Amino acid sequence: MKRPRHLAIIMDGNGRWAKSRRHSRIFGHVRGARVVTDVITECSKLGISHLTLFAFSTENWFRPAVEVNFLMSLLRRQLLRERAKLMRDNIRFQAIGQVDRLPDAVQEIVNETIEMTADNTGMVLTFALSYGGRQEITQMAQEVARQVRLGELVEEEIDEALIAGLMPSAYLPDPDLLIRTSGERRISNFFLWQCAYTEIEFEEKSWPDFTLSDLHRALNQFSQKERRYGRTSEQLVIR
Repeated sequence: MKRPRHLAIIMDGNGRWAKSRRHSRIFGHVRGARVVTDVITECSKLGISHLTLFAFSTENWFRPAVEVNFLMSLLRRQLLRERAKLMRDNIRFQAIGQVDRLPDAVQEIVNETIEMTADNTGMVLTFALSYGGRQEITQMAQEVARQVRLGELVEEEIDEALIAGLMPSAYLPDPDLLIRTSGERRISNFFLWQCAYTEIEFEEKSWPDFTLSDLHRALNQFSQKERRYGRTSEQLVIR
């Protein structure tokens, strides 16, 4: 079966899932964290090279302080709990986004986990933390302006490859498949540049209900896609 080289997931619906069951939104995040562990393990077993999880967006800072503080605490505990497993499964951990906005204690654990797994050669697991696609593009544009101002770059050298290379997430290939749970049909400021030709699977289930069977179904559907990138089917056969 043809696998995506890079699978990205918007893990949406934890709070609504909990509220529909008359629980607090926090309960939904706890249940969603269990699914995260299962999906990471399964993707590593399947040989997927890159898995990126949209864990916390720049807009999520506007949520109630109690919920934000819990999410930060949950992230810290989850990384501490999963470190040994990341090492055992040869998974390399990375983070993209405004990591410097995270609480100091969380930043410390994130950076320690990145350093601890730096030599691992298996799947690259990336958490998008305080991440926004518009913010990433803005950061890239600021770097282009800086290099032009310093005379390190001229207008004729600015092309798509250069722009992609200056993105903070440049170490990642573009996502082949993006899965979003909870029935919402938008990408919510996630990988705006990188998703130009990404196959998108909108899953009706909320993240806490997402199962490995759902993952395999999405991967199977992806394997049947003909990815033409603007070409015709006949051109793909000739190539």
